[in-house]
Amino acid sequence: MTAPFTSLDEIRALLDRLPILDEAAQAEAADHNNQLTKPPGALGRLEDLALWYRGWRSGARAEITAPQVIVFAANHGVAARGVSAFPAEVTAQMVLNFEQGGAAINQLARMGGATLKVVPLELERPTADFTQAPAMSEAELVAAFAAGWEAVDPKADLLVVGEMGIANTTAAAALACALLGGAAQDWVGRGTGVDDAGLTIKTQVVAEGVALHGGQGDGLEVLRRLGGRELAAMAGAMVRARVERIPLLLDGFICSAAALCLAHTRDGALDHAVAGHLSAEGAHGRLLEALGKEPLLQLGLRLGEGSGAALAISVLKGALACHAGMATFAQAGVAEG
Repeated sequence: MTAPFTSLDEIRALLDRLPILDEAAQAEAADHNNQLTKPPGALGRLEDLALWYRGWRSGARAEITAPQVIVFAANHGVAARGVSAFPAEVTAQMVLNFEQGGAAINQLARMGGATLKVVPLELERPTADFTQAPAMSEAELVAAFAAGWEAVDPKADLLVVGEMGIANTTAAAALACALLGGAAQDWVGRGTGVDDAGLTIKTQVVAEGVALHGGQGDGLEVLRRLGGRELAAMAGAMVRARVERIPLLLDGFICSAAALCLAHTRDGALDHAVAGHLSAEGAHGRLLEALGKEPLLQLGLRLGEGSGAALAISVLKGALACHAGMATFAQAGVAEG
């Protein structure tokens, strides 16, 4: 489906008419849950996840049969400032690794029964250095957002979006700092493993970018000024998932920063999303707090690629398996409490 927008204002208008959760389907699922052979609430958050999923899929017994993982890749102008432990050419090298099946996300997507799509975005043309100018023009942002929109399979029944882009934790930290406030050091982490000198440079770069662009416009405008093509594409895919009523599992710090740009543009834009995990990037927890999302997993991951969210597919499948497969008290001949 071709993206139904050609400008930021048209994206904003689309965000004003997003579908909402099917409360009747969720109520039907809740009624079924109350009849299952267990004490009320005994499955904890798995019960909430099942009701959330089936409310978005409009079916009391909806299952996950076609999950999709999309990894977006792009390069950043600020990489030239020395903010990463790896050179920019690693982005293209990792894209090849994804395509050959050799990355962690390939294994985790396969384990979760998900198809994996890799979308490189003009790797030969990094965004502008956001300490000097906006990272993208409006046309560039809209094109990346549209690439994310068009990458989503409308037949998917669960979406994970991941990323690859040297210096993109710098962009994510700048977005969080600009939208949520605080000092640059509150949001900057070691990312790919920069040393103390690299961390100092990274913090200074974020501070310079936020000083130049902070407070200018809504989340989409901040994304244009401080983000990157892969962050914009992730945001576009998230919106397409909402339009198609596809539940979304958020990945780590960078994915959550892209989601934050949508949440700061329109309230409720992430109602169809659950946080797949809490990453080891220090500021991720504060970012999830701001989004009102409680992570499903906490395993010390800090890889990106959609890896933590892909691993969480199995948790969501477990929630739905219990909800659909357990006997009711009447079916099992078990007396209710």
